[in-house]
Amino acid sequence: MPTYTVHEAKTQLSKLIERAEAGEEVIIARRDTPAVKLVAIGDVRPKRAFGLYKGQASTTDAFFDPLPADELAGWEGKELLARKSRRTKK
Repeated sequence: MPTYTVHEAKTQLSKLIERAEAGEEVIIARRDTPAVKLVAIGDVRPKRAFGLYKGQASTTDAFFDPLPADELAGWEGKELLARKSRRTKK
């Protein structure tokens, strides 16, 4: 394990981080006394678990029915455009 002083660590921090990410442990010392160990923490994002909520939600056949015209217009932005054109005509 390589040992660096605080001053060396400050000037070479990017390189030391790269070494730690590569799996190397880096020791940072105050004068001759080791103070901290720099190590990579690995992937902190949790793995996705597919099928975690399987069977906990359901839909009825009505889910697949066409939307009413006014709601469909809202989803397509036509309702918003109609409101804007009404405001500009006044």
